Amino acid sequence: MRTLDFAPLYRATVGFDQIADLMDRVLTNDVQTQTYPPYNIEKTADDAYRISIAVAGFSDDDLSVEVKEQALVVSARKAEEETGKTYLHRGIATRAFERKFALADHVRVTGATHENGMLHVDLVREIPEALKPRRIAIAKAATTAVDKDVVDAEAVN
Repeated sequence: MRTLDFAPLYRATVGFDQIADLMDRVLTNDVQTQTYPPYNIEKTADDAYRISIAVAGFSDDDLSVEVKEQALVVSARKAEEETGKTYLHRGIATRAFERKFALADHVRVTGATHENGMLHVDLVREIPEALKPRRIAIAKAATTAVDKDVVDAEAVN
């Protein structure tokens, strides 16, 4: 496992603690990478994203989509299997899973749809007005008027 020193980051920045935590989380999760279920993350617009997860064999009631602590959590648990079925080959995996996606600040889930064995979760980044770039008007310097009661030092000398 790699160990990274984030001390230079802390010396030169303020408020980027989350980046160090994210890097640490990514490096520790890299060891136990999950491959089930397969998923895609696509950028659908400048500030819009879609996560598509292959959930063949699951119904709407078996799936759960939640947002907890700046993370999107998608999980599925198959209801009890019907008895009396005999499979000669079982290639469609319907085992339970939980998949977590870390969400950046100001990213919110706008909806989820389940169609044709795919679960689509739509996200959008909404930056508050206070954080958007804004132009600051530059005021002209006010001319300072010399008070009549003040004597100019050069005029006296």
